[in-house]
Amino acid sequence: MSAYVNVNGVVTDAAHAVIPVYDHGFLYGEGVYEVFRTYRGKPFLFDRHQARLRASAARIGLEVPFSDEEVERRCLETMKAAGLGAAGEAYVRILLTRGVGEITYDPAACPFPSLVIIAKPLPPTPAGHYEHGIKVVMVEDIIRNHPESVSPLIKSNNLINNALGMQQAIRAGAAEAVFRNYRGELAECAQSNLFIVSKGVVKTPPLDAGLLAGITRAFTIEVGASIGIRCEETPLNDQDLFGADEAFFTSTTKEIVPIVQVDDRKIGDGMVGPITKKLLAQYRRQAEAMSTGRP
Repeated sequence: MSAYVNVNGVVTDAAHAVIPVYDHGFLYGEGVYEVFRTYRGKPFLFDRHQARLRASAARIGLEVPFSDEEVERRCLETMKAAGLGAAGEAYVRILLTRGVGEITYDPAACPFPSLVIIAKPLPPTPAGHYEHGIKVVMVEDIIRNHPESVSPLIKSNNLINNALGMQQAIRAGAAEAVFRNYRGELAECAQSNLFIVSKGVVKTPPLDAGLLAGITRAFTIEVGASIGIRCEETPLNDQDLFGADEAFFTSTTKEIVPIVQVDDRKIGDGMVGPITKKLLAQYRRQAEAMSTGRP
């Protein structure tokens, strides 16, 4: 199985997928995106991802002329071309750009947006990440985008801030990078949302710390509530993370991943903690139940 791409309704293998260089998504990064995964071949939390896509698009004045049903139909068509669904779990990326137009910032130059869908096998997360935890690094010299510069509520195709942070993690041999905001508070990771556990309470930065309203972040909070694990949205700083009993991050494709080391510091006893384990197990149970329709 390999990646297949749907560009404005035309499905090809990845090598033959093209979009004009005058597309404003390429020229200016004017566009928004979503990523969802499947469980048992079925799109997971698709309605929530579509709602966020529309909200992101509205914040940049980008009309979405496609119904949710049409977007889902194109996703399923692309997954089928890639041999995904019944045969294997999928990673699906939906990109909506301003469209093709002259080299100008005037949105009127682009009469119709471009819709690109990428479907490929879900990248496997090493089992050791869940069993033993991972290392993250604190991003130095780069802060998360100021919310009055680029709103973190826009899931934008322009990911240079995230990419620069992640490059620091890669150089350090870490799996993720943790950003601070302009106030010096913890915000989020380069590709995920951040959580800590302190004295039995799960804590995560609030949205006004300058972070994306993660779909998996919200679902994890719901999962915790379903099994009596209390979660608070509260400002966090470096010492909250360094002194936490447990820590983890959440993402659509990786679910809940334990963090056991930040830079050269261990989190707690350096082992995957019990609350993180409980949340991950219940997360998977609920995701499977939702995909099969069983309670």
